[in-house]
Amino acid sequence: MNQALTGRTIVITRAASQSAEFIQALEGYGANVLNCPTIEIIEPESYDRLDEAIDHLYGYDWSIFTSTNAVEFFLRRLATQHKDTSELDNLRVCAIGAATADKLRDAHVHVDLQPSRSKAEGVFTALTEFVGGVEKLRGLNVLLPRAAIARDHLPRSLEDAGARVDIVTAYQTVIPPQLDRGRLSAMLAGSADCIAFTSSSTVRNLALLFDTHDLSTILQSLAVACIGDVTAATAVEFGLTVHIQPVQFNVVELARAIAKYYAE
Repeated sequence: MNQALTGRTIVITRAASQSAEFIQALEGYGANVLNCPTIEIIEPESYDRLDEAIDHLYGYDWSIFTSTNAVEFFLRRLATQHKDTSELDNLRVCAIGAATADKLRDAHVHVDLQPSRSKAEGVFTALTEFVGGVEKLRGLNVLLPRAAIARDHLPRSLEDAGARVDIVTAYQTVIPPQLDRGRLSAMLAGSADCIAFTSSSTVRNLALLFDTHDLSTILQSLAVACIGDVTAATAVEFGLTVHIQPVQFNVVELARAIAKYYAE
């Protein structure tokens, strides 16, 4: 499987600032990679809510980080406020995904819980088991720094169990202003074999670019690869059939899954 992607062209939609590891992994299998990010990660419109949460960290029992972006922007703002990561010492910290947990540990933040399943349902189950039952969630104060637009299943489930959840915007994802729709159309209509989506936003933004709720015609000649269940569900929402999905939700495993698909 070492050179399973030789002669294959893979279009990736990940933010340019975060694509290096994915490109390297794909090129390691011999792929020709076309980098066409459909999202850009930028600062939130306002830091007011995040600053308020940082000033009152002592009032929270848990902080849940859903992505490396959430960690990066939260810690950056923490430093801007002249505060140290030790401010999180009295909170329980939940990290969703190995990369998120690693980024926290690299910043010397303890991780109390890393759910084995990254979907919201799996995170809720892991939290429930950690605290000793759903009734123990009642009254807990939870901080959830995340993207401006994100899935609401986890906070809703926690609130239904009696927890108080503060959803605080730490960053936002937007369509890159320099994205050339004509160039992208040419890529997709050309010799590309596969398109890889690494978040729901990358799918939605592609649909926005083409002003459609059905991407199946635009991507009809390409295999579709998705990093995880939530991204795959979004792809299906927009009319796509998902051909490739890794067991572990990270870009290295996604590249491996794409190589395996073509090797077989």
